[in-house]
Amino acid sequence: MPSMTTLSYAQRAEKHPNPLVKKLFGIAERKKTNLVLSADLTTTKELLEIADSLGPHIAVLKTHIDIVSDFSPATTKGLTELAERHDFLLFEDRKFIDIGNTVQKQYRGGALRIHEWAHIINATILPGEGIIQALDESIRDGGIGDRGILILAEMTSKGSLAVGDYTRKSVEIARKYPQSVLGFVSTRELSSLSPDGTPEDFVVFTTGVNISSKGDALGQQYQTPETAIAGGSDFLIAGRGIYAAEDPVIAVMEYQKAGWEAYQRGK
Repeated sequence: MPSMTTLSYAQRAEKHPNPLVKKLFGIAERKKTNLVLSADLTTTKELLEIADSLGPHIAVLKTHIDIVSDFSPATTKGLTELAERHDFLLFEDRKFIDIGNTVQKQYRGGALRIHEWAHIINATILPGEGIIQALDESIRDGGIGDRGILILAEMTSKGSLAVGDYTRKSVEIARKYPQSVLGFVSTRELSSLSPDGTPEDFVVFTTGVNISSKGDALGQQYQTPETAIAGGSDFLIAGRGIYAAEDPVIAVMEYQKAGWEAYQRGK
């Protein structure tokens, strides 16, 4: 049986049970992009300007909203408006890691009110399955549609401990929450068949994608769009190689083209 990654986004959308994944694949097909922009900007003005100028070329905007020094409701209102205008999803890279009760409060309350504006969040299973159960309950009981979780199954930083049993357990837990778990943040495809041999379609977001650099001084290790897609990635997360470029618009178009061509070669 062929891997899901050999099928087109449109083919996978037709059969996928999760409405947010269908929406994500639809955006990718319409815009011809599998690019996720990691927008690690520290002011609302910078964040909204980069989202506006690069939004037409991306499928998802990934934020670290807690590093925005002047965060206010205007920050997320602006992001939501730009996501609608330019047809992309919002992914808050919160990396939830706590007991279930605390995580529910972090997700639905506090100053950030992440559940109100972020389509996608991610979490690590280090606290155990309860963290995913808690987020799943918050999503299903929250009354807001189009929300989903990515489990942080692997990381691209040098010496990462997210390997082996941890990664395998991430897949096992993901299978239990199909209504809310979209897939994984990982360096490769982790699963295409369930234990009973039936096909399953987890979406893979791969971080550390860079066209020209192989790493940085703080242990980040990069992949190219070609190597990431060849390994089973569906969506490519790139940050500094785009927003810190001399001309971010030209850079984002280069990444969009490289990612889409790598995807097309794999079909």
